[in-house]
Amino acid sequence: MLTTLQKPVQQWTRHLLPRTCIQTRSFSRRHVRISTHEPVELSYNAIIPEDGNATEKPLVILHGLFGSKRNWTSICKALHRDMPHRPIYALDMRNHGTSPHATPMTYEAMASDVHRFIEEKKLKGVALLGHSMGGKVAMTYALSVKEFNIPEDTLSHLIVADIAPSIGKLSTEFSTYISIMQKIEALPPGVIKTRSDADARLKAYEPDLSIRQFLLTNLHVPSHARKTTHHEAVEEKAKFIVPLGILSQSMDALGSFPYDYDPLENVASTTWDGPTLVVKGKRSAYINHKNIPALHAFFPNMRLEELDTGHWVHAEKPTEFRRLVVDFLSTP
Repeated sequence: MLTTLQKPVQQWTRHLLPRTCIQTRSFSRRHVRISTHEPVELSYNAIIPEDGNATEKPLVILHGLFGSKRNWTSICKALHRDMPHRPIYALDMRNHGTSPHATPMTYEAMASDVHRFIEEKKLKGVALLGHSMGGKVAMTYALSVKEFNIPEDTLSHLIVADIAPSIGKLSTEFSTYISIMQKIEALPPGVIKTRSDADARLKAYEPDLSIRQFLLTNLHVPSHARKTTHHEAVEEKAKFIVPLGILSQSMDALGSFPYDYDPLENVASTTWDGPTLVVKGKRSAYINHKNIPALHAFFPNMRLEELDTGHWVHAEKPTEFRRLVVDFLSTP
């Protein structure tokens, strides 16, 4: 049975981009956990062109594991300056940001969430961009076009940032991150009062400051004590907004991919023949000589580009990454 979701809280904000509406659809942090294969309603940020176009040729962005729509704010604004007539949507995937917490955490389920979003917004000519986990979701959606009976004019372009349609265990570092984040949550109230306190705990496991800062974007640190009904001050514990239990149980699913590829015959079980841009980080192993043939098999109209980065291609080389995206979407 489908558990009733909390009523979403909708906020509309207008920022300083001239005559351009930036919209935010978020949900309360007090999520209701559901266990169902039904799609969930995703939280999102949107930049709508000044002519009011909210449906034609949008760019829809899907973040990676532990990420959120907020990570893409600067890039979205820059992309809007480059492509002022395209609406831009950055989504929070299920179990991330302010979207609902739900099981299963599979690529099929997340692609269904994206499908629901695209249908409800009545989007046409969608350019779908996904990084890492979001890239696998984007590929799954594209390969599911026939299964969903999606009109041919719905998806126009696919952009995949540093991930391949491969099957294998996720790096052990992800399990390590979840484990230490769970230990931080388990600490008594008052031990973690600032992000710096949490960073000191993470530093023993992850020396890279940028990765620690990225993980800590998910940390909610109470600003003051909470009052009980008896007017007794009770100090709240620091807590991560991502459901660590669900993510921990989903590691195998996140290392998988729902469609088959035969490396001996170099044949994929299905294809999406639309224009596809794959951006690889030169210093990243997520795309390599072993899985590039699978990309070609699933996406025959694929173009592979390389940037001198690690896994976070869009964050490490934002200008170069943005140029690749804009050029790709501007080419007939």
